[in-house]
Amino acid sequence: MPISTAPAITLRNGLELPALGMGTWPLDDSQAADAVATAVEVGYRLFDTAENYGNETGVGEGIRRSGIARSEVVITTKFNKQWHSREGVRKAFSASAQRLGTEYIDLFLVHWPNPGQDQFVEAVQGIADLLEEGMVRGVGVSNFKPEHLQRLAEAGLVPDLNQIQVDPRHIREASRQANNRLGIVTESWSPLGRGEGLLHDPSVTDLARKYGKNPAQIVLRWHVQQGLVPIPKASSRAHLEENLAVFDFVLEDSEIAALSALDTGEAGILDSNAFGH
Repeated sequence: MPISTAPAITLRNGLELPALGMGTWPLDDSQAADAVATAVEVGYRLFDTAENYGNETGVGEGIRRSGIARSEVVITTKFNKQWHSREGVRKAFSASAQRLGTEYIDLFLVHWPNPGQDQFVEAVQGIADLLEEGMVRGVGVSNFKPEHLQRLAEAGLVPDLNQIQVDPRHIREASRQANNRLGIVTESWSPLGRGEGLLHDPSVTDLARKYGKNPAQIVLRWHVQQGLVPIPKASSRAHLEENLAVFDFVLEDSEIAALSALDTGEAGILDSNAFGH
């Protein structure tokens, strides 16, 4: 059966976002170019990169190599703490856009809030400035906690998307609820866990046997069925195809709940009040 592109969800500002995308960390430029070009062929239309990944050039090259129109893909990238000012964000945008080889960036994100530096409100304002000028199509943040979002909301700066670490062992209920209250879409990084054996858990493997899917597909279905947007990293055509093939079955509510019951709380989550680049 041919693999189709993911269905779209609509962000609060009207931007349409594929319900599943491709992550690119820790691919280098050459690997990213190859993987992204293949991913476009497979049906991916959402690609995630970052200044800190060092592969924006490769992501842009892969999109151009694929031959797809720029308007048909959604590019997300993120910038580091040194650019947390309105003018700094403008410089970060120019550098990222040049590396990507694009005139605009669909979603531009503050990579980490770095509250100790206390300039993330200015950083989001800088993205909002670019949005008004048509340089970006959506305002995003990454790894923002409820208290960080509240600061933004008080400044009248509610982002369209918050990219956070989420998987069935880290369901991040408080963060997701805060996003939902503000109408912010939650995008899941490391959606398949971070090498902690999630895909071997009997709760996952039993469902894989039931539905004739692999464990990763079960976990990705857990994400998309709850309105989360997972961005799993893959580089081989086989894995890219498998990760996208999660829209042809539906988990039962009890099965979603059983997977969510694997939650271990905030254990294993990088604390964005202490960590950031």
